Amino acid sequence: MDATNITHLAAVFVNPHGQVPVLDVHDTYTDFYDMDYGVPAEEMPDTTQGLAYFVATIVIGAVLVCIMLVCGFGNFVFIATLARYKKLRNLTNLLIANLAISDFIVAVVCCPFLVDYYVVKQLSWDHGKVLCASVNYLRTVSLYVSTNALLAIAVDRYMAIVHPLRPRMKHQTAYCLITGVWVVPVLISIPSAYFASATKVPHGANRSKTFCAQIWTVDQQLYYRSYFLFIFAVEFVGPVLTMALCYLRISRELWFKSVPGFQTEQIRKRLRCRRKTVMVLIGILSAYILCWAPYYGYTILRDFHPTLISRERNSLVAFYIIECIAMSNSMINTFCFVSVKNNTVKYFKRIVLLRWKSTYTSRKSTDETDINPHLTECRKGAELSGFHVTHITDD
Repeated sequence: MDATNITHLAAVFVNPHGQVPVLDVHDTYTDFYDMDYGVPAEEMPDTTQGLAYFVATIVIGAVLVCIMLVCGFGNFVFIATLARYKKLRNLTNLLIANLAISDFIVAVVCCPFLVDYYVVKQLSWDHGKVLCASVNYLRTVSLYVSTNALLAIAVDRYMAIVHPLRPRMKHQTAYCLITGVWVVPVLISIPSAYFASATKVPHGANRSKTFCAQIWTVDQQLYYRSYFLFIFAVEFVGPVLTMALCYLRISRELWFKSVPGFQTEQIRKRLRCRRKTVMVLIGILSAYILCWAPYYGYTILRDFHPTLISRERNSLVAFYIIECIAMSNSMINTFCFVSVKNNTVKYFKRIVLLRWKSTYTSRKSTDETDINPHLTECRKGAELSGFHVTHITDD
């Protein structure tokens, strides 16, 4: 297999979340055709040319910019509000905070590099191997943290609604759970950094491009496929099935089970609030499945039957569309959790208003002191006598 084939394969498979099994450059096409990875050079289409590729580049650039704005600002608002108001720090919001932190890191740290890579440099990485590995690693960790946080939220809601008489989780147990939400992704994402490579390959007659991707050589095919199937089971199939079962059981409890005794207005209000929360969570689960199922399906097709994709001229355009759908899930989570679930915007406005009032009052007091030199002495005397002077006029 010659260098041209490697160029096109790398051009198709550049998703930092995915892994790229490629052949040794010195091997020939006929030696590995039975492994379904080889494609003759004359049959490899140029996937980086044409109107479709240009439109896909614009689309993914727009999506990345939206992620930076929505997830960057929205999650910052949520984190700042949670830090300001202690009464908001219940277990569910602390679990949501983990998802917000992971999405915020991706929006602020990773997305600017991805805009440069996908849109500005047209699939050419100019930031070195260390940053390539770091961006791969952070994006992968963020995805798995989001999945684990959503799973933990579903289990927490299940225990609170289906088993309300059982004691709630203690703070120590909650902190252990939150630690697990991060530790598991940090460990299982190590291969995404270890195999990340900034590989320079020929592109055209006298040009070359540096692709940032995970490179698994063909002799590591068994390890790669085993690792991918493990990730697919642990970080997608397992969590989705568990969350679906939790919400099915919760829905049955809230909508189809009669409540004994007389229902007061307070009980009915609490029931409506719980139903609204569960509806939001079910919507988030549905969005997660709709956004990430195409990505995992494409990855399975790409890594187990790659010639079906490599021979298609618009394979890179299809990849861009699928990645846009997958990455947009973080914006959906931010909107649902920040705007709908927690009324975070209302509390953030309160923070801004209080800050503005504090600044305005301080500035006004300073101006009054400059106008009336006796104000300071009057204020001191009032404070010593046990009164607080809020406003003093010259009259």
